[in-house]
Amino acid sequence: QVHLADSGGGLVQPGGSLRLSCAASGFTLHAHVIFWFRQAPGKEREGVSCFSLSDSSTYYADSVKGRFTISRDNAKNTVYLQMNNLKPEDTAVYYCATDQWGLRACSDLDAATYDSWSRGTLVTVSS
Repeated sequence: QVHLADSGGGLVQPGGSLRLSCAASGFTLHAHVIFWFRQAPGKEREGVSCFSLSDSSTYYADSVKGRFTISRDNAKNTVYLQMNNLKPEDTAVYYCATDQWGLRACSDLDAATYDSWSRGTLVTVSS
């Protein structure tokens, strides 16, 4: 059974940094994509960044390009989202997601197409 565990959220001042982790268990990441989504209060869930484990391609939403970096650690079966120069508008609950069959690509931006989700970690950017 696929299980994703996220961590690393917290309270940070504008301009600060956080690193989110998404640890996978129950399967070995190799043909899958890991997508980070976020959901702010009153807003729809939006795709932030994606890492394709089959070809190491990545995706970043325009709002985070140049500030966020996604990476993986094969030995730890973990994908990271390094978030720098955080802004108040980055405040949201962040989730990592994948599809257990490894059929998705980073071009699949619709959250409904992913069937395995982490519980979510809250990122608050405030002074």
